[in-house]
Amino acid sequence: MNCIFCNNKKLYHLKTGQAKCSLCKKKFSPKKIEREQNIIKAFCQNQTANQTANNLNINYITIKRKFELLRNNIALYLEEQYQGKHVLQYDEYIYLEQSKKKVKENIFDAHDFITFNYENKVYNLLLPNLNRYKDQFLDDGVDESYFKEFSKFMMSNKITKIQRRENIIQRFWYFFEDSILKYKGIDKKNFFYYLKECEFKFNYSQEEQEKILQMIL
Repeated sequence: MNCIFCNNKKLYHLKTGQAKCSLCKKKFSPKKIEREQNIIKAFCQNQTANQTANNLNINYITIKRKFELLRNNIALYLEEQYQGKHVLQYDEYIYLEQSKKKVKENIFDAHDFITFNYENKVYNLLLPNLNRYKDQFLDDGVDESYFKEFSKFMMSNKITKIQRRENIIQRFWYFFEDSILKYKGIDKKNFFYYLKECEFKFNYSQEEQEKILQMIL
């Protein structure tokens, strides 16, 4: 292992288990670095926090917090990568969990986002959640009209899926729907970060993901 600060090859191994760089004189724990790398690898292999905790024999809460940190940093990284890029095309997508689709009032729980295509990658912009307007629609008595319009949109969206237009935006939507299934329900306030995780994993290979996460952390 080289020094994690200056990449110097010559290290002193201390009795405490730490390593000390002969050049920059900084200390670090090789075991901690190895553990961090294993957590990143598990995350990029699409393991859940529970699976990772069991496989690495690490406390579940610790892994959960690490995964949350990874998702936060991913969101920031993707934002930086998108800035100033030329958009080739974009389209809107509405996602509603399969278990909620049978009850029409659940449409207010749907997640609405726009997917942009740039440089053979995708970027997603999450739109405001409709749930904030639920009471207003119900009180005003216009809910039935809204449900009908929404149903038309969903049917149009379904027809588009069936046609399977092979562009990068469509491929991302298929990837997203498959990927999100491994999570047994996602808190609305965290949906953005899971969307960005899917975006990150769609845009980059597993090897690229690991290198990026090791760099930004």
